Amino acid sequence: MTNDARPGGPGDEARVVDTVPTGLFIGGSWRPAGSGRTLTVDDPATGKALCKVSDAGPEDGMAALAAASVAQPLFAAMPPRERGEILRRAYDVIMERIDDLALLMTLEMGKPIAESKGEITYAAEFFRWFSEEAVRIGGGYATAPNGASRFLVQKQPVGVCLLITPWNFPMAMGTRKIGPAIAAGCAMVLKPAAQTPLSMHALAAILAEVGLPAGALNIVTTADAGGVMEPLIRDGRARKLSFTGSTPVGRKLLAQAADKVLRTSMELGGNAPFLVFDDADLDRAVEGAMQAKMRNMGEACTAANRFLVHRSVAGAFADELTDRMGALTVGRGTENGVQVGPLIDAKGRDKVVELVRDAVDRGATVRVGAEPLDGPGFFYRPTVLTDVPLAARLTREEIFGPVAAITAFDDEDEAVRAANDTHFGLVGYLYTENITRALRVSERLETGMVGLNTGLVSNPAAPFGGIKQSGLGREGGGAGIEEYLETKYVAIGVGA
Repeated sequence: MTNDARPGGPGDEARVVDTVPTGLFIGGSWRPAGSGRTLTVDDPATGKALCKVSDAGPEDGMAALAAASVAQPLFAAMPPRERGEILRRAYDVIMERIDDLALLMTLEMGKPIAESKGEITYAAEFFRWFSEEAVRIGGGYATAPNGASRFLVQKQPVGVCLLITPWNFPMAMGTRKIGPAIAAGCAMVLKPAAQTPLSMHALAAILAEVGLPAGALNIVTTADAGGVMEPLIRDGRARKLSFTGSTPVGRKLLAQAADKVLRTSMELGGNAPFLVFDDADLDRAVEGAMQAKMRNMGEACTAANRFLVHRSVAGAFADELTDRMGALTVGRGTENGVQVGPLIDAKGRDKVVELVRDAVDRGATVRVGAEPLDGPGFFYRPTVLTDVPLAARLTREEIFGPVAAITAFDDEDEAVRAANDTHFGLVGYLYTENITRALRVSERLETGMVGLNTGLVSNPAAPFGGIKQSGLGREGGGAGIEEYLETKYVAIGVGA
């Protein structure tokens, strides 16, 4: 690990953390939890506490829901242009403060500063995109086939939304939900992950600063996610639930949402295959593999989990990928030259250790890595495994870590069959120079997204989401705002 501190060092770290509100944001004001409880936010690179934030209880959640319910009719009536301008102003402020926001994200989540800046830019872009979508909410007017009536079609905000975001992209997963909700005119209660609440707290402060009405966004950070959110889901005043997280938790939330028939958007787990055919540009494929695997230390639902490589090029691909992975610098994300930060916590690192050990016990070969690093923090060495049997657990389970597992295949049907042999269906990656194969395999992959000769699919202007047990609905693109709108049809009688 490197020890070269970046300019600013601990003084900047303390300043950035100290400027973030630590209370609950309810009805436009920051306030402590009703019980007075707090939870500690830790730096995963050191294991040391950064600060304490208020730990909401069920009564705080209900207060946030009440505030959103009061704000909803007025917010829905706000002119779309005004809602769009709030988002655009927030975009500008985020980009002006990108250095501080990136440092804050690195401190609470661990990713290197360069990656944090990339996420801040990505997160802000959702606000810019949906600031433009706010004034493009459509409708329609048509004549009935028999000519006796007219059809008026309106789009209206779905109502109060409950938003639950994960720890791995602590700002982007929030703006991806908040942006379309504001554009559509939906008030919100948002629960950020307990490990990484500071980015969302900073974002809420920015939105208040640029004129978001009180109660339109409420933030309840809590260590008791189920105890706080389930009563809100079952209450009836909220009309939509949007969740990004694991598939098991998503199933529970869907069952709870069924009680009041809430609209749901679910962005759940992934098990992304990365297919490399014999005619692929190997340099390009390895570059894409580094993007698809190592973004966010592999802690991404879009991370390539299973590398399926044609046997004729599997050795060359593994050699080059091993060289690239072995050369990565691991360390605290605030340090110069660091390319790989820590995993989020001990539980996350222990899972990586367990899945790698299982693969090796089943016959996989370690090319590089395959070990945690000593010292404070939750670091794991970037790893390449070859000859990974399809029976290994890491071909079935999301590893959420810096591990590339390579399995060779002999023909296209075998590759596609292996790629689709999973309950998940978020994204697949495909490298080939053959256009007919590219189109054929893209259509055959059972995923909501495909990266064709690219290792990066996420874009605010594109519909993000999966099929099968990877989720429901889409976020981003033109489809993103539709998730926050209801369609109303008015029949107009015009006489004979």
